[in-house]
Amino acid sequence: MRRALEVAVTGPDVGADEPRVAVAGEDVPVGAVVYGPDGTEVAVGRNERETTGDPTAHAEVLALRRAAARFGRWRLDDCTLVVTLEPCTMCAGALVLARISTVVFGAWEPKTGAVGSLWDVVRDRRLNHRPEVYGGVLETENAAVLRAFFR
Repeated sequence: MRRALEVAVTGPDVGADEPRVAVAGEDVPVGAVVYGPDGTEVAVGRNERETTGDPTAHAEVLALRRAAARFGRWRLDDCTLVVTLEPCTMCAGALVLARISTVVFGAWEPKTGAVGSLWDVVRDRRLNHRPEVYGGVLETENAAVLRAFFR
């Protein structure tokens, strides 16, 4: 989760030994990381809707796209997605379709959350895949970043 929070605040290209510099921009600071079956970082994403003008450029979708490209396949079974904010319906659907095994998120999103708050897309028994979900991880830290952005 700390890596996802780092991506949210500083951007995806910052490594652990580089100075933390806030990313300028209008995108909501949400970061996502896909970890492979062995626990290694496969791909990261940060919200880029404002930057790119793409309504689907949510952190989770970008991380999933990059992970799929790296693996050369769309099935990301046995992978874990860690994201700083509870996924929306679009992202929750993408997680199910990508066959992500585990979803870990930070702050709950009562207005648009689709992994337990407003909806629970990923646990819908009518779907053919249901990942494990762990919510509220480092919730205080993740929520603080979002509150600061919206001030």
